[in-house]
Amino acid sequence: MMTQNADKKREQIQMFCMDDLVPQDHLLRLIDQAIDWSFIYELVIDKYSADNGRPSMDPVMLIKIPFIQYLYGIRSMRQTVKEIEVNVAYRWFLGLEMMDKVPHFSTFGKNYTRRFKDTDLFEQIFSRILQECYKYRLIDPSEVSTHVKARANSKKMRKRIADEEALFFEEQLKKEINEDREAHGKKPLKEKKEDPKDPPLLWWQL
Repeated sequence: MMTQNADKKREQIQMFCMDDLVPQDHLLRLIDQAIDWSFIYELVIDKYSADNGRPSMDPVMLIKIPFIQYLYGIRSMRQTVKEIEVNVAYRWFLGLEMMDKVPHFSTFGKNYTRRFKDTDLFEQIFSRILQECYKYRLIDPSEVSTHVKARANSKKMRKRIADEEALFFEEQLKKEINEDREAHGKKPLKEKKEDPKDPPLLWWQL
């Protein structure tokens, strides 16, 4: 006998726990358990006012959203936001409930600009997260990235690849944010100035 009750199930009201909807072996769950995200608050504390202004986006979420984009190779931040809206695992990773509103791309861009403009904080944070993922073999950069061929088999190699990936991904992210800013008549983000105290890389460091 053929069953035809798919539409009826869509209308059912159910009670559930977000944590039960994400498999124990899901990659985002493993990554979330392996990384102590609290270090982000310590790095950005000077970028937030203690008692002035409207509540802003949680800095951990501000990092986790582009991390989802990077990890799953989503083509843009705008598309990433759309994917988060319908993906339970993504919502769980960000600490969002099913009915919580996902931050709009423009909201993400404004928060990124306020917290990371003219600094290397995003690069620092993203690189550290990638290094931890390489360390615990949760991510193989040669499989995630289209321009990295080497595997992160040593601490030195992990740091080098993570730094390169963080810088490369940030440039792509800034490009999308700048396109949105220019479309709304705003000036593009300034490029970070290189520190003259930093020694140039030698050929064996490249």
